[in-house]
Amino acid sequence: QVNLVESGGGLVQAGGSLRLSCLASGRPFSTYAMGWFRQAPGKDREFVAAIGSSGSRLYYADSVKGRFTVSRDNAKNTVYLQMNSLKPEDTAVYYCAAGPYFFTIVAGTGDAWGQGTQVTVSS
Repeated sequence: QVNLVESGGGLVQAGGSLRLSCLASGRPFSTYAMGWFRQAPGKDREFVAAIGSSGSRLYYADSVKGRFTVSRDNAKNTVYLQMNSLKPEDTAVYYCAAGPYFFTIVAGTGDAWGQGTQVTVSS
């Protein structure tokens, strides 16, 4: 089993940037595909970005493509989400997830989830 802890959330003005981190512990991190999701108040959780176990396979939601970048450092057991040109509609709790397969992460299925970190973008 893998445990995930997100950090890096906060309050930022529109147009600003934040970098989220997700630290994993437990089973070998390098074997997992990872994903970022978000949930705004009153809305369903939505997919944001995914990265394969080696970091070579990437996939983004259309709403963040060109603004967000997902990356990972397997030596540090950490996956990142660099968020640029933030918009008020990006306000949400952001979660990272781990799973054995890239396509299941993209589909929203993960073996483990973090507790989430709040991102608030003011206009």
